[in-house]
Amino acid sequence: VGVPRCGASLHDLNKPLKIELNANASCVWQIQRNTNQTIRLAFSYFIFAPSSSCETESIKIYDGPSIYSPLIGQVCNDTDAVPVLESSSDSLTFLITTNSVAFTRNFFAFYYFFSPETKSENCGGQLTGPNGTLTSPNYPAPYPELTYCVWHIQTAKNSKIHLQFQDFFLELDRNCQFDFTAVYDGLTTNTGLIGKVCGRTQPTFESSSNVMTVVLFTDYANSYRGFSAQYTSVPLPAPVEPDTFLTCSSDTMKIVLSKSYLASLGYDGTHLQLNDPSCSPVVTDSVIFSFPLASCGTTKKDEGQSITYTNIISLSATGNIITRQKGIQIIVKCKMENNSTLEVVYIAKNDIIQNTTAAGRYNISMSFYESDSFSKPVRQSPYYVDLNQTLFAQVSLRSTDPNLLVFVDTCIASPQPDFGSLTYDLIRSGCNKDNTVVTYPPLEHYGRFKFSAFRFLQSFPSVYLQCDILICDSKEANSRCTEGCISRQKRAISSYAWKTNTVVGPIRLKRDLRSADHSESLTKADAEDTPNVQQYSFYTLSFVVLISNIIIVVAVILKYHKRQAGYGYQKIQNS
Repeated sequence: VGVPRCGASLHDLNKPLKIELNANASCVWQIQRNTNQTIRLAFSYFIFAPSSSCETESIKIYDGPSIYSPLIGQVCNDTDAVPVLESSSDSLTFLITTNSVAFTRNFFAFYYFFSPETKSENCGGQLTGPNGTLTSPNYPAPYPELTYCVWHIQTAKNSKIHLQFQDFFLELDRNCQFDFTAVYDGLTTNTGLIGKVCGRTQPTFESSSNVMTVVLFTDYANSYRGFSAQYTSVPLPAPVEPDTFLTCSSDTMKIVLSKSYLASLGYDGTHLQLNDPSCSPVVTDSVIFSFPLASCGTTKKDEGQSITYTNIISLSATGNIITRQKGIQIIVKCKMENNSTLEVVYIAKNDIIQNTTAAGRYNISMSFYESDSFSKPVRQSPYYVDLNQTLFAQVSLRSTDPNLLVFVDTCIASPQPDFGSLTYDLIRSGCNKDNTVVTYPPLEHYGRFKFSAFRFLQSFPSVYLQCDILICDSKEANSRCTEGCISRQKRAISSYAWKTNTVVGPIRLKRDLRSADHSESLTKADAEDTPNVQQYSFYTLSFVVLISNIIIVVAVILKYHKRQAGYGYQKIQNS
């Protein structure tokens, strides 16, 4: 134990190392001995500076005589294990570095040389039955010195393991630095430490799944009776479905979590928070988060052909100083792409990801306006216009995200609402195809253009418009919405976030009045009265047809009676 404070060259067959370091240390210990044996090194106790990271403060272990040898392990503040490492030869090196925080760090390590072929036969192994027993070597006699045993327990799927030590007696130490038993939740000893015990006790452990690992490590002195333990498999309850619902719109993100689902994970609704902890849920029969799409710490990522809004619901442990629960995060994503909004919930628990999807749409619409001020929309339908009249169209996106642009990519006209074979291009790939079209620069959530009214040469009474709309992130310097007119060759590399189409119509021409004055006097009110005029015209036509039929019937009757009268007055010839 009396080694130099910062680094040393060690040649003993075995040695405990009690190390104390302060800030800004960088110390190297080299273990080497000319022998055909290998080295086992355990760090049974380590205290780093609070909140330190592996990048700033750690123990690095190298398989060889220097820090340039292969790295075989690292220990730092968040190491969830009792590290035991082995060299491949007769030399081993470890480096301890500390950061600038004023704090006394404490470490305890123990190493010894051993021959791999001399491992104890009745030590450790694989246990696969539904229940079983494990004991320390020589139990109930004292266990050997320099013992390292590892038991891997695996039971049937959909079960967990209950481990009970009926008898337990190891060397007593407050920090279990000398002899200890470590239990892990899984098949490895690198992470998932459930507990480390020593002394006289009867501990009980339980895994979260059907695998568990038990380790026994002893030093060179003070051996005791050891332990006898029994394990049993316990069926896991049927998994509760992730009763989670997500709804995305242009305005809001809404997440609904059932209380029963949260309870099955060991949590309740009072321990949930978003990226922004100030955005709290409403707790009723369910736990509901509802917030503007671009708020509460939501992150936005432009992925070329889509925009993804992501937030994370964190579930913190309840009411204990320590916890054995796994950390759980619910990752919520609203992905705006193609013709719909794809809503995805990822629930990560114990490295398992479950997902739920739903469908929605951006809230987008297109309307005609009375002038280029775009302040008064045209409410009437059909919209009656004059030939060559300038029409003003606006596409509107309703969204709480201020960093979006709307772009009119393509707009076609058709006399049919289903846009069959007869169509006419007004705008194509951002390029004006009709010489009367004028497009306005993108303005936040609005896309605007104007054109002159026309009619199709055949006798079609109506015109409908269908426009492809692109939505882009305004922070993207080279997005499709800022490129304007592009060629077909360039279109493939253009970036936009979301694409949809919208339809407006029909447009109809006003009646072809002979007088220009009458044509100009046909106002919006006249257009609204047109359906009534059509109704009166129908009644008038019906009346005219009825009178015509009556006149025809009377004429036929009179003609018949006239012929009968002629026959009555004709003279009869004498024979």
